[in-house]
Amino acid sequence: VYADEVSRPASSVPGLATVSVNVSGIQLAGVRTAVAAREHLASSTRTVGLVLPDERLVRHVHTKIAGWVEKLHVNFTGQLVRRGQPVLAIYSPELLASQEEYLRARQSAARFANSTIPEVREGGEELAASSRRRLELFDVPQSFLETIERTGKAQRTVTLVAPASGFVSTKEVLEGMEVQPGMELFTLTDLSHVWVEAEFYENEARLLRVGQRADVHLPYEAGHVMPAEVTFIYPTLSAESRTLKVRLELGNLDGHLKPGMFVDVTADLEAADGIAVPEDAVIDTGLRQVVFVELEPGTFEPRDVQVGLRGAGRVVILSGVGEGERVATRANFLLDSESKLRAALQAAQAPASSAGATAAMPPANSGQQH
Repeated sequence: VYADEVSRPASSVPGLATVSVNVSGIQLAGVRTAVAAREHLASSTRTVGLVLPDERLVRHVHTKIAGWVEKLHVNFTGQLVRRGQPVLAIYSPELLASQEEYLRARQSAARFANSTIPEVREGGEELAASSRRRLELFDVPQSFLETIERTGKAQRTVTLVAPASGFVSTKEVLEGMEVQPGMELFTLTDLSHVWVEAEFYENEARLLRVGQRADVHLPYEAGHVMPAEVTFIYPTLSAESRTLKVRLELGNLDGHLKPGMFVDVTADLEAADGIAVPEDAVIDTGLRQVVFVELEPGTFEPRDVQVGLRGAGRVVILSGVGEGERVATRANFLLDSESKLRAALQAAQAPASSAGATAAMPPANSGQQH
């Protein structure tokens, strides 16, 4: 299989020798080669992420008045609510009294408007404005105030509306329930934009940057890739898993992503331009990396190399291989074994040849007469 060693180039790698293989040997051993080419490589990593609601899009619905719920327009958790949609109607004696006070102040202001005394006219206007501001501080809808002013009558109940669009994620109120200021009635979560929290090992997380792109994959739908952006890298490392949390953000207008769902996340870590070969071409002994370069058809020279970035099955060669050279990518371990054997034989033959040459040489003083 292997050709003889006549005119075989010497190897610069200690413990390895250049190997020559005839054509039938190449075919039998399954040796394959690839060209070292200059290219752009990017290494990436893959991990699992957890879908979470965007905390900035979570709204709590409260009331600033005490009273009783007379009508509940939002009846169950998970219901979709639009901004401005009625959520509940409250009867509040306190609010009713404030309305009547406002109506009396308006009536007084109307009477004082014809006064010839400026202070009286201004006092009536200020009293009406003050009473209206008090109603506004209860966060009643603008339409509620307009109805009072148009009809001149106090409204028995006030209907609160949703401050934002979203799904009802929590519901803490029932019809007939007494409510107090500050009580949380509903939580609305807008899922049109979500977060994904993913955990990366510390050696990977150090290469991530805020603003870079990542891809989110749905595990149940192959080929569905959603672009995301790294927006926050948490400042603390998990002592148990030695991982760092990274937050991604992405749009979710189609509603595919649900809070609590697991997704796959891929992110590029770093990129480099250089001479690259297939990863299979590099033999890593733990102490050094070696490739076999094809000097001519069937002749392979071992070379020490320095490797750089790895990605997509390729590795950048920092030194040891030139652009355009061919390297062995398959059966290179067979070449490695043969190379070690050849090197051992050459090392064994070298002392014998040296000893033979010494024996054939006459002693320096053999021609002298005593």
